[in-house]
Amino acid sequence: MHTQTLAQLANDLACKKISSVELTQHFLNRIDRLDKNLNSVITPTADLAFKQAAASDQRRQRGQSLGVLDGLPILHKDIFCTEGIRTSCGSRMLDNFIAPYNAEVVSRLDDAGMVMLGKTNMDEFAMGSSNETSYYGPVHNPWDTTRVPGGSSGGSAAAIAARLAPAATGTDTGGSIRQPAALCGLTGLKPSYGRISRWGMIAFASSLDQAGPMTQTAEDAAMLLNMMAGHDPKDSTSVACSVPDYRASLDAPLTGLKIGLPKEFFNESLDSRMAESIFSSLSVLERLGAQRVDVSLPHIGMSVPAYYVIAPAEASSNLARYDGVRFGYRCSNPVDLTDLYVRSRSEGFGSEVKRRILIGTYALSSGYYDAYYRKAQQIRRLIQHEFDAVFKTCDLILAPTSPTVAFPLQDRKDPLSMYLSDIYTIGVNLAGIPALSLPCGQMDGLPVGMQLIGPYWSEARLLNAAHRFQKETIWHQAIPAPYC
Repeated sequence: MHTQTLAQLANDLACKKISSVELTQHFLNRIDRLDKNLNSVITPTADLAFKQAAASDQRRQRGQSLGVLDGLPILHKDIFCTEGIRTSCGSRMLDNFIAPYNAEVVSRLDDAGMVMLGKTNMDEFAMGSSNETSYYGPVHNPWDTTRVPGGSSGGSAAAIAARLAPAATGTDTGGSIRQPAALCGLTGLKPSYGRISRWGMIAFASSLDQAGPMTQTAEDAAMLLNMMAGHDPKDSTSVACSVPDYRASLDAPLTGLKIGLPKEFFNESLDSRMAESIFSSLSVLERLGAQRVDVSLPHIGMSVPAYYVIAPAEASSNLARYDGVRFGYRCSNPVDLTDLYVRSRSEGFGSEVKRRILIGTYALSSGYYDAYYRKAQQIRRLIQHEFDAVFKTCDLILAPTSPTVAFPLQDRKDPLSMYLSDIYTIGVNLAGIPALSLPCGQMDGLPVGMQLIGPYWSEARLLNAAHRFQKETIWHQAIPAPYC
């Protein structure tokens, strides 16, 4: 069962070849047996899962009209609030926080009848590119447990790659769905900003954060996006626009589809073997009717410095609420209010979170706001305009997802080298547009991912191109040997 996609499992449930309880038991057994070497699931929710699975089976037995996701298992990144269940955000600060409500994403998937297996490990407050900053320890890549799975959604990525679950939720602030999807050999979609509600998703950088699905295939991602997407009046950044049936257009022909290749992404800094995998994949798309267009994003190289001013500035503001007074970690025996604030935050936050709070506070401080934050926002607008201009000449952009395959744990101790792991993904978040990473090859026995980028609200076209590519290739079917 664990080798099947979400779509295949949905068909088996509909045909009553398996029950939701049997499916749930199978994946919970795999988590219990195999996750000890991965550390991808930090809060299993077996009791709730069996309750939800039994309810799904009863609905099916009564002959009720069920949605395609009813009875299927899923894991949630521990950044999403889950009622009555610990929501830690991978931090000591929220280690004891029991959410009093469900995030909108969780509620929508609950309403669709999905079964929550548990909460996945992640970089602390989603700040990291390797899943090594988690309070609960690093996550290990199933393809090679001495290597990182990527971050911050590394727990979700590792769990799906090891087939501990057929799907999971993730969040993407600067590449945190796409980069771990690439390093673990998955399909990961970062939707347009505003496409999915952020209500109940613990904030890192509010103008950049976006929830999205992480799955084995583009078809599975389309199934989840159909339920996750849509306007939410509780979220002021949620856009009230129509949501298409993403699954309906998956098999549309690619004839005439123009795919742009930005010259700035294909230079000497990209490993030649990785570039070869991407160009080989482009030839597959061309055989399906797509056309190559050479394009340029001249200021995309400025996305990393701009991002690492804007994101820390917003993090500094968002994380100010964790003061030891209302909820979360509180230091022991404070002598006064100042001591309570200082020690609760000093002890409750990890080093990477502290680093970004300090950077952000500095960038927003009097005398430096114009020099750093305002300038970064001007660069952001420039990058948005360049993407807009490029999409007048092409429909989608093809690019690498990560500059390398999964790198060894503790390999990147210098923060700057870690930040550069997201060099190909950050510009998408600054522009607010959608992008999807999918596997396109292997290098040294590790997955290689490529990225398809589209203009606002083009998720259907991205999923269509990815699905047609996956019908012609087998990279998405690969499973790490110990987890087959």
